[in-house]
Amino acid sequence: MAMRSETGNFKEDGYIEVQGASEHNLKNVSLRIPRNALVVFTGVSGSGKSSLAFGTLYAEAQRRYLESVSPYARRLFHQMSVPKVEQITGLPPAVALQQQRGSPSTRSSVGSVTTLSNLLRMLYSRAGDYPKGQSILYAESFSTNTPEGACPNCHGLGRVYDVTEKSMVPDDTLSIREKAIAAWPSAWQGQNLRDILTTMGYDIDKPWRDIPKKDRDWILFTDEQPVVPVYAGFNVKEVKQAIKRKMEPSYMGTFIGARKYVMTTFATTQSQLMKKRVAQFMTSTECPVCHGKRLRKESLRVRFAGLDITEMSRLPMMQLSAILKKFVAAKAGEEAQDHPEKVIVSQRISQDLISRLNVVIDLGLGYLTLERSTPTLSPGELQRLRLATQVHSNLFGVVYILDEPSAGLHPADTEALLRALDGLKASGNSIFVVEHEIDVIRHADWIVEVGPKAGQEGGKILYSGAPAGLKEVEASQTRLFVFDNKAHYTDNFRTPSAWLRLKGVTRNNLQNLDVAFPLGVFTSVTGISGSGKSSLVSQVLVELVAAQLGLQAVPLSHPAEDNPLEENIVETLGGEIVGGMENIRRMVVVDQKPIGRTPRSNLATYTALFDHVRKLFATTKMARERKYDAGRFSFNVAKGRCENCEGEGFVMVELLFLPSVYAPCPVCHGARYNSKTLEVKYKGMNIAEVLSMTVDEAYAFFNEEEHIHSALGVVQEVGLGYLRLGQPATELSGGEAQRIKLATELQRGQRGHTLYVLDEPTTGLHPSDVRKLLMQLNGLVDAGNTVIVVEHDMHVVASSDWVIDVGPGAGDEGGQIVFQGTPAQMAKSKKGYTGQYLARER
Repeated sequence: MAMRSETGNFKEDGYIEVQGASEHNLKNVSLRIPRNALVVFTGVSGSGKSSLAFGTLYAEAQRRYLESVSPYARRLFHQMSVPKVEQITGLPPAVALQQQRGSPSTRSSVGSVTTLSNLLRMLYSRAGDYPKGQSILYAESFSTNTPEGACPNCHGLGRVYDVTEKSMVPDDTLSIREKAIAAWPSAWQGQNLRDILTTMGYDIDKPWRDIPKKDRDWILFTDEQPVVPVYAGFNVKEVKQAIKRKMEPSYMGTFIGARKYVMTTFATTQSQLMKKRVAQFMTSTECPVCHGKRLRKESLRVRFAGLDITEMSRLPMMQLSAILKKFVAAKAGEEAQDHPEKVIVSQRISQDLISRLNVVIDLGLGYLTLERSTPTLSPGELQRLRLATQVHSNLFGVVYILDEPSAGLHPADTEALLRALDGLKASGNSIFVVEHEIDVIRHADWIVEVGPKAGQEGGKILYSGAPAGLKEVEASQTRLFVFDNKAHYTDNFRTPSAWLRLKGVTRNNLQNLDVAFPLGVFTSVTGISGSGKSSLVSQVLVELVAAQLGLQAVPLSHPAEDNPLEENIVETLGGEIVGGMENIRRMVVVDQKPIGRTPRSNLATYTALFDHVRKLFATTKMARERKYDAGRFSFNVAKGRCENCEGEGFVMVELLFLPSVYAPCPVCHGARYNSKTLEVKYKGMNIAEVLSMTVDEAYAFFNEEEHIHSALGVVQEVGLGYLRLGQPATELSGGEAQRIKLATELQRGQRGHTLYVLDEPTTGLHPSDVRKLLMQLNGLVDAGNTVIVVEHDMHVVASSDWVIDVGPGAGDEGGQIVFQGTPAQMAKSKKGYTGQYLARER
């Protein structure tokens, strides 16, 4: 397909030239892209636009930079692989701002990501009001992550962790033999401890609550570790006799109290599984010394504007900015004459803080606090925080490459984002954006569309040029939306069959809210970022319905990977369902969490499609002759997999002065299976070749296998035909993971009376794929179910039966129901931000 190109008003020497790019699915493409411009890379999901922007341009810019760094320093960087490209000229240094979850540690916060906390600590150190007689503290004394600042009792966590009798012995009617002490290890070690107690004369068959308190406390809380002879299987009487006769014991056993076992295991184990197991017996309470403020008393005594530094860090950034403005305007004479330097310092630092805060506020994040930990942020919020830091850094001559920065953004926030990008461009930088959002594409100086379709049918440059020229490119799916983006309103709204009524909802910024969700229809819940819509739908609604259905509530925190106790759990403080539950029989929550945390999990295994494929291979003539069962065709089972790489498909290669790299396994060459397994073929293809097929290819290949064929068809219908069956879960975006979950659900027989809850299902989707998704969701409603989505996409909102708008603002300025009704009514409404954007699309 010939690439159309059109030049804009750019200097001839102001271009980046790419020749022969073949990364991932790119088909040996060559193109010119202007510098000092806002360039949008677009195309259907999976077309290859990220392979061009990140896999080629950013990877090459990073490689060139790292070549100038010493080998010793180079190993400190996370290196991308060398891109498959013949030549790139005119490429400036690049900064990538990708969509990713925050650091798993709760010690990483909004303040640390933006470096605002550093300035605030300096402000308190140099310009704070100290108690009489207290000496000046350095800035590190105001950090919870330093020995100088952290509360010595809780080590800067704000909470203390311990165990109680109730947490370790949940059922006191059981005896020790019946494993009353649940905190003790199971299997042999637990048996060993019970045998030791028998030797020591304790009755392990008596119900726990009947054992004297003094004995119970010793067993649970002693730090003593006596070593005693163990006679396996003997009772107390038999042990006494054996000791009297000086009988040889089975072995000598060392006792460890339940509390000591839990705390020691938690502190020393390298196993995340063990850490998680013992963490469930620990209780968490606010630190009695710092009262949850995480700092030493000396640091908390220093005040600025009447607040200690923790209180200041807990204010929304909009409020923080307003307080600091008073100090910028202050005159030196207004302060005590013996401290004129304090006024100057507070003015200077406050001025710097305000200029940095303004960038964050402009990006629609003024509702966040500096103390908010990064695991609780959405990928979009985190990306915009990083963008704010870059906007303020005033770098010049850099290429910024952003990955869908409008993801999770209300159209009002997208406008603020575009202003920030324009500011970066005006400073002499190039802005490359991978994007589906039509408003961002329209704002571009230059558009690069990759396509025409996804996966193997993509990877070509359909167009590279000024926006106007895209209109003439027939193969472009994007042009249909850029030049004619009127939302298709439906006039035949479905009528609710009943209403699910919630009363007194209190969580985050929702205060005593009453709301009714219509059942049997498609509802969109809208509002600007931080307005409270996810708190209402993905959290409170899901929790309350789960409780009524007798299901375990969905975990609503992001547990820290390295410490299961470091969880930011925001509790629902109020709310109940007062009507409508009789119309809901089950609930399905389709979120964007990964479908697996290791490369062994993939689309085929998650959807159970792989079970059918393996059974199919087991029925082939050769497999039957060799007596291979379906398990033989799993790369997780020893008999079928390649033992050199244990079914991973790659091996780690240690390099002395460079980071370790992963290379294809030299034995199976990445196939993951041993040679004998690969000899078995179905329709001329072995199991590894099937896993490397895309969903689209497999759909044609398995056309005679009805079950597999229809399951693949559903995956295609949610816009994922370009994914490979064996594509590791770790390579999938949140939006792709969500649509795989939806496809898995769609394969099940529809029973009706099911509530489907989705949080921003259009994230990462091209407008043409949004239409496909809407067809699937409407199909669920037509089958007698209810669909509730949290959504910013105005096309989705326009085609809903009902809209609930939360707002009007973010944080403390949100949390109210601004509007509820049909999209047509909303477009005419003057309330809230959403109505005006919906009206524009008509």
